[in-house]
Amino acid sequence: MRCLVTGGSGYFGSLLVERLVADGHDVRNLDLLAAEHPDGVEYVGGDVRDRAAVADAVGGCDVVFNNVAQVPLAQDEYLLRSVNVDGTRVLLDACHDAGVGKVVHTSSSAVFGVPDTNPVLPTTVPKPQEAYGHAKLAAEWACLDAARDGLDVSIVRPRTILGHGRLGIFGILFDWIADGADPVVLGDGTNRYQFVHADDLADAIVRAGSSDGPAIFNIGTDRFGTMADALRHVCEHAGTGSRVRSVPAGPTSALMKATARLGLTPFAPYHWLMYSKSMWFDVDHARDQLDWAPRWSTDDMFAQSYDWYVANRASTESADASHHRRTTPQGALRAAKRITGLFPLAPISA
Repeated sequence: MRCLVTGGSGYFGSLLVERLVADGHDVRNLDLLAAEHPDGVEYVGGDVRDRAAVADAVGGCDVVFNNVAQVPLAQDEYLLRSVNVDGTRVLLDACHDAGVGKVVHTSSSAVFGVPDTNPVLPTTVPKPQEAYGHAKLAAEWACLDAARDGLDVSIVRPRTILGHGRLGIFGILFDWIADGADPVVLGDGTNRYQFVHADDLADAIVRAGSSDGPAIFNIGTDRFGTMADALRHVCEHAGTGSRVRSVPAGPTSALMKATARLGLTPFAPYHWLMYSKSMWFDVDHARDQLDWAPRWSTDDMFAQSYDWYVANRASTESADASHHRRTTPQGALRAAKRITGLFPLAPISA
């Protein structure tokens, strides 16, 4: 097939490009920035909001994988709407006009905010609680409108992505653990929290690209535990002496929010909303409809991500990398890292 990947120079987009090439497809990448890709990948430089550039990129494509997204860490609400919503509409219109056979749109679990019950099912009604989630849901509505107009569009919602090279806010966690500082959980850390490995997500998305008819798929690992479990196990894997400690959920969330608004810390609203909350997807529908199954457990993906960070630590603060490929600047968290061991914070035991 002839495939277009929008955002193919970003963290996940690059992995998806590599997977499609490995599967024998002809691949084109639409992105503002070029990236190193396997031989034969065609690069089209352009903005997903530019109708002419998008029309040029989708021409002759059988399947389009939409991965362009303005992420919350950019902290620009205008771009959250114009890229994630308006850009998606421009792409869908171009796909309809060009007769593209299938579109797979990568959305986000942020469309659910803090769910009332778990697991989240395909029938669970979204209720985002911050700007990024609202923008991603509006993009989903654009996909549903396009499907009603005859375009075959599927939506894939991943849980929080991990895997080789996935940094962003995780880069801060790994930096602390590598140096023996103690990571914290909000409250007792017993909230169950699901992740997904980038390779498992890519597999689900490629399978969705070969499926017939519009559908929505919620994707995450099926082997996961609590937030405290996840952090404790990666601390044990690292062997640096780090221990998971507990801080009060309410006051700490308020502090995260206040310092982020002052530009002192890199948190986005989703972080203080969700870090102490439980959320996981039921993935049985993806097994049944896509013949898909996750290969990676939470512990395995955290260990791999941490090992990648340690091996590549010197290059993880490059300003040229995408938000997910570089360690997020820590700001005031650097001071907190130095003093975590000086306060009587409660350690989380097994």
